[in-house]
Amino acid sequence: MLLTSADIEKATAELSDVVRRTPLIASRVLSERSGADVWLKCENLQRTGSFKPRGAYLRISRLSAGERARGVVAASAGNHAQGVAWSATELGITSRVYMPTGASLPKIAATKAYGAEVVLAGETVDEALVEAQRYADQTGAVLIHPFDHLDIVAGQATVGVEILEQMPDVTVIVVPLGGGGLLAGVAAAVRTARPEVKVIGVQAAQAAAWPTSLAATRPVPAASMNTMADGIAVATPGDVPFEHVTEYVDDVVTVSEEELSTALLLMLERAKMVVEPAGAAGVAAAVGGTLDLSGRVCVVLSGGNIDPLLLRHVTTHGLTAAGRFLTFTATVSDRPGGLLALLELLRQQGASVIDIVHSRVADDLYLGEVQVTVSVETRGPDHQRDVRGALSEAGFLRG
Repeated sequence: MLLTSADIEKATAELSDVVRRTPLIASRVLSERSGADVWLKCENLQRTGSFKPRGAYLRISRLSAGERARGVVAASAGNHAQGVAWSATELGITSRVYMPTGASLPKIAATKAYGAEVVLAGETVDEALVEAQRYADQTGAVLIHPFDHLDIVAGQATVGVEILEQMPDVTVIVVPLGGGGLLAGVAAAVRTARPEVKVIGVQAAQAAAWPTSLAATRPVPAASMNTMADGIAVATPGDVPFEHVTEYVDDVVTVSEEELSTALLLMLERAKMVVEPAGAAGVAAAVGGTLDLSGRVCVVLSGGNIDPLLLRHVTTHGLTAAGRFLTFTATVSDRPGGLLALLELLRQQGASVIDIVHSRVADDLYLGEVQVTVSVETRGPDHQRDVRGALSEAGFLRG
């Protein structure tokens, strides 16, 4: 079931006039923070906003005339959905996509806009996949699996081919990891051409089936999933990717939700890149201390399809994790000027007030006191410590 160099060369030729050759750009901020020479492979700038059309188009384009006539069906939280919808429409084939009920509205709208019929089913991609398989069994439509097929992995392998061409002296490639199709493809392309290059997969810690599966030497479902990175929230690794990852990948690591949101914010602020949480997993590992990197490193940004509402939430989460937001509860005098004294101290400390909530009914208040919960903008962890120290010294914080 392992891809050969001939398989990958054939896939590259078939996709050469279809998918974009996405840019590889240097990242000064990631290089400074990781200690390595870090470059970004921008699959967030691929058609439909992620790497997914590579595998989806290759898989669908290889269907027989009879299979094409029956149409295709898929299950996805969004990126594979869009890749299948776009590919099927380009090839003149009807498509139906099952998406979890919690899928983001922009991804649903985009999938419809690319030409697919969208059906909401289940709470996870795995549950949606069950419905997609049922539809395929009933109608004869061809199921286009998001990662567990050799053609899908071969299509994703073209990302690895491009990296080796664009960065011949690369020493480490870091890839987001969900079902495993992208990591498997990149690893296969690299190992068959440049076996000395290290390939590392990065998974969200709160949806991490791979560490357990690798330890058990077989795909094992994750016990639970609760991550903002819906693009890599897959409960069970695919059999085809698992064989490639086991054979070719050097390491698989996990990153926290805080590291994901901080990485996404870093991409927005410093790289000017809109990246979804799943797409930022490699960045999170590179700058969060998870990986000890050196040499010439390529980090794959796997996708940029993010709901603006989620972007706002994740940005706030990232700012908090980066020490840019501080919320505290203070006790002030319930006399004229009591709150003003607190605000004046914050002004002196350079903390900008975002929000204030008053309460006169807290259990530990004395007569003539009021409790206020204040949210302020700060300049980082050191500034937060200075602000808290000044508040304590002035008697605004108890305990």
